[in-house]
Amino acid sequence: MLDPHAALPFAATVHPLARPAQRLTWDSREVSPEVAFVALPGEKMHGNRFVEAALAAGAPFVLTDLEVERAVRVPDAQQALFAWARRERARNGLVVGITGSAGKTTAKSYVAAALDAHFMPVFNTLPAIACFLIECGGSHKPLVVEMGIDRKGEMAELVDLVRPDVGVITTIGATHLEALGTVDNVAFEKGHILRGAAGQPIRSLVGAQATAYFPGVDTYGFGQTTFAGEELQVTPEGATFTFAGQRVSLPHAATVQAEAAVLGLALAQRAGVPLSEAAGRMAAVQVPGGRYRVHPGRYTVIDDAYNASPIAVTAALDALNGFPGRRVSVLGRMLELGDTERTLHAEVGEYARAKADVTYGVGAFAAELGERAYRSVPDLLAALLQDIQDGDVILVKASRGISWTPDKRAAEGVGLDTVVRALLDAR
Repeated sequence: MLDPHAALPFAATVHPLARPAQRLTWDSREVSPEVAFVALPGEKMHGNRFVEAALAAGAPFVLTDLEVERAVRVPDAQQALFAWARRERARNGLVVGITGSAGKTTAKSYVAAALDAHFMPVFNTLPAIACFLIECGGSHKPLVVEMGIDRKGEMAELVDLVRPDVGVITTIGATHLEALGTVDNVAFEKGHILRGAAGQPIRSLVGAQATAYFPGVDTYGFGQTTFAGEELQVTPEGATFTFAGQRVSLPHAATVQAEAAVLGLALAQRAGVPLSEAAGRMAAVQVPGGRYRVHPGRYTVIDDAYNASPIAVTAALDALNGFPGRRVSVLGRMLELGDTERTLHAEVGEYARAKADVTYGVGAFAAELGERAYRSVPDLLAALLQDIQDGDVILVKASRGISWTPDKRAAEGVGLDTVVRALLDAR
């Protein structure tokens, strides 16, 4: 429990009716009698505007600079939140930080299973990570934190907050180029996770794909790596391999998931966790929806629709290519690629044509992404549902939501989760 009346790592005036909470949130819609509210500054408005709504929803306390009922009153709620997070994190003996241009969530899921650790939910912003550290930092279990960035300097801020004992980079590729500029800049910014807080050296690992950017750092994966899986076999049923003599079987997994499992086993081995136990837990991993989830049936749907970048799409296409039957790719726009976006979409589309038997594209750059191009998701879906045959394997992948360019222009992704639902409903 998070007790506002206990000793806090910051100066605060605590209202006598403030009571302990199980969780913290900065989103007033998530407040309940068990979930306290943190009033943080936002891009458009301050969380203080929602304090009364949070109290009405039963918040045990609110962290704010306002003088209200059940307040933990501080001069700066954000700085107080971060101070609290740093103290709780310091109580934990093993924190793993994971970043990369693709595969972060997959790696997080497998590492957490291998270590039997607490792990970050989907959100990986500074406030979300701070809340996670406060809620779980005092646990006897390790912590696994996904650390994504989309601007210069952000990884340094994350490292200062999380202070990981182990820093991991899964991949390096063309992501967030509107803010970071070049792939070399992506590698430099993400590389802060390997350097640790205040220049303190930490244990570091990078995936085989990222080796060229970080010479001398221990690597994991298959082939010539420091921590190597062996005898990898990938079939429509899943992936199998061995690591240090331990046989591993991952249902409905592809090479990316197998690489993440090697990372998990390498960290488990270092932490003294029995590899048989780690392998057993990883066999039961379920990644969040939209991140390479295979749905077998009359035809197979690969739901990878949560997000997309060139490196992630090519990895998904490689996995698709390993399935028998007619292979169908359904691809939408990839966001935050800067001035090179048309070229990068064309390169991904060319790769799709080489790996899939039928290629669909939708939205901006539809013609670059697929031989069958559609302006809107409803138009695409109508044609796709008419075309699907028994035995097909359909990969669905695109960025979703909206990104903002440095000059404040909006670029909109494609919500292909609706395509996944329609395909599953039609089987």
